[in-house]
Amino acid sequence: MQTHSSNVVSTPADLRIDGARLWDCLMQLARIGATDKRGVCRPALTELDREARDQFIAWTKEIGRTVPVDAIGNIFARRTGLRDDLPPIMTGSHLDTQPTGGKFDGNYGVLAGLEVLRPLAEANVQTIALLEVAMWTNEEGSRFLPVIMGSGVFAGAFTLEHALAQRDRDGVAVRHALAAIGYAGEHRNSHAVGAYFEVHIEQGSVLEAHDKVIGVVQGALGQRWYDLTAHGMEAHAGPMALRRDALLVAADPIHAVNRIALDHAPHGRSTVGWLDVHSNSRNVIAGRVKFSVDLRAADDASLTAMDLAWRAACAQAGSNGGNAATNAAATRASSSLDAPITIDIEKVVYFPPQRFAAQWIAEVRQSAERHGVSSMDVVSGAGHDAAYRARGAPSAMIFVPCKDGISHNEIEDARADHLKAGCNMLQQVMPSAASRTGSMRA
Repeated sequence: MQTHSSNVVSTPADLRIDGARLWDCLMQLARIGATDKRGVCRPALTELDREARDQFIAWTKEIGRTVPVDAIGNIFARRTGLRDDLPPIMTGSHLDTQPTGGKFDGNYGVLAGLEVLRPLAEANVQTIALLEVAMWTNEEGSRFLPVIMGSGVFAGAFTLEHALAQRDRDGVAVRHALAAIGYAGEHRNSHAVGAYFEVHIEQGSVLEAHDKVIGVVQGALGQRWYDLTAHGMEAHAGPMALRRDALLVAADPIHAVNRIALDHAPHGRSTVGWLDVHSNSRNVIAGRVKFSVDLRAADDASLTAMDLAWRAACAQAGSNGGNAATNAAATRASSSLDAPITIDIEKVVYFPPQRFAAQWIAEVRQSAERHGVSSMDVVSGAGHDAAYRARGAPSAMIFVPCKDGISHNEIEDARADHLKAGCNMLQQVMPSAASRTGSMRA
């Protein structure tokens, strides 16, 4: 056991984070990859991502913390405890953004974790278990799949080698992108965790609609992501009866995913966010269309039902051959133009609905009550690193409102007092957990 000339904290009730400092750090970080519309474009494993990582490490070292980096580029800011043989209490999120991202998604969770460490250092307070702030690699998945990559490797959802081999649309592999920015670490990829907490903007409008400051997150929706390719035939924009139009076929399942999500209200979600049309010429019928589908639901039975309904829509769309003339077969001899258009479906992401730990859900709720902060129970519709961490450690999430529920958009916004309140909740639960046994399980 280590010995320290410092105070051991059993409750963090007298510690408060500096909300102005947290806001200033968020605004400083937002300048890295800033867009004309006051958003942030900072894709994973780019030079801008490197700059953000460097800044996080610089802030961490200012308060004397160690900063190991693992082989997938995850960064861990550590504050040692009295019993570093116990599993750490961890928080974290990500610094990469969507191409049209904002200042708070992910960034808030990382910097809130760092802000939790600062008052402890300033007051020379020691917890029993060590504390960690994780910066996870490639959470957004806008450049590389699978999404939520860094925490997924850490949790064993997929292998390190699989993640390193993935390539972006320009053919650049994750392993080479990590090396290029200097973040291909040597630290081992996983270790035991006593508990995991993540604070995040809601990315929805429930808290704002109910005028609540803290969302006590019960769990996260399950997700299935797919890449699809509809194969037709390029041709001149000529007679309607002589077409095998891949775009026409793709349009049917694209429309169907919206209906299917509405059929599974209130938690059913579906999105087609990416479309690639070949040859993408004004007077050429589309011969190949690639697109993405994202399905989400609160329980696996609903997610499976959505998957089956959507696959049936794909099969039906392909069988019509992409021909706008309903009597095409009757107006010409049978030929290759009558063949069904095939739709290839590749599942690229799956994780089941994830419940968070009842003990830590209650702890967040009670902390809000003790400090007179309004709260309500919510469900996360977005994917977060906490969903993977919950597989290996009891976990909880804390939400704060974002303006109009808008996220993944350059106008994403949040109030400084709400961000401070969420960070204060994190300040309450993390040192408290670390000053118990450091190895509690759900």
